[in-house]
Amino acid sequence: MNTRYIILFLLLTISFKGFSIADDWGKTGHRVTGEIAESYLTEKAKRNIAKLLKGQGLAFVSIYADEIKSDNRYREYGPWHYVNFSFDKKYGEETPSERGDLVQGIQKCIEVLKSETSSEEDKEFYLKMLVHFIGDLHQPLHVGRGEDKGGNDIQVRWFKEGSNLHRVWDSEMIDYYKMSYTELANNADELSLLEVEAIEKGDVLDWIYESQNLAKKVYASANVGEKLGYKYMYNHFPTVRAQLQKGGIRLAKILNSIFG
Repeated sequence: MNTRYIILFLLLTISFKGFSIADDWGKTGHRVTGEIAESYLTEKAKRNIAKLLKGQGLAFVSIYADEIKSDNRYREYGPWHYVNFSFDKKYGEETPSERGDLVQGIQKCIEVLKSETSSEEDKEFYLKMLVHFIGDLHQPLHVGRGEDKGGNDIQVRWFKEGSNLHRVWDSEMIDYYKMSYTELANNADELSLLEVEAIEKGDVLDWIYESQNLAKKVYASANVGEKLGYKYMYNHFPTVRAQLQKGGIRLAKILNSIFG
């Protein structure tokens, strides 16, 4: 093959990889949040959830909302994975998306799960979706800017590979750490009862604003085209771990209020 064509092929490969749109925490991150949530459930909630999920655990079902993206029957749920509104506004001060968003998605899930008239099939479906969406809420760039697709359009390099800021926070820092979801969950920070209660405080919108404030810091953490690596990992992976743990604790709070 002509050398010029080889170079062109390599450049296109890097470019396409850098511009692909990431989903969210990625499989490992979502499973960490689900696994951590299990340890904060009441016994009653565990029994009711196990019955509804036919014995499947929260870590197992945590990526269901991503798995169904390839099925056109579920396309309407795509916008529920994120929410974008101006950083100087509160949610609702701007007209929410008619297609739905992360806030509306979580509200719908909770509504179905609390309803006495919902079918078992619907409750199972929306429980799986809720587990995923609470994870998404705690990935800061899922509450990022709409104009850059939550950092997907901010091209950077992760060590030697083309990437984007969203993907770095979704999965690349987590994958680089080389731990399974159970290892990460089992090595979450030890928290006092007061620390857990502080994390549980507030509601979904409070947690959205918290993630949005983190998103501002994430945007300021890297420039377009910047090569990110060991130093970036050192500075920001503790935040990733903290967000995964908060997601698990808050997911359990919601599930306990519904099932336990």
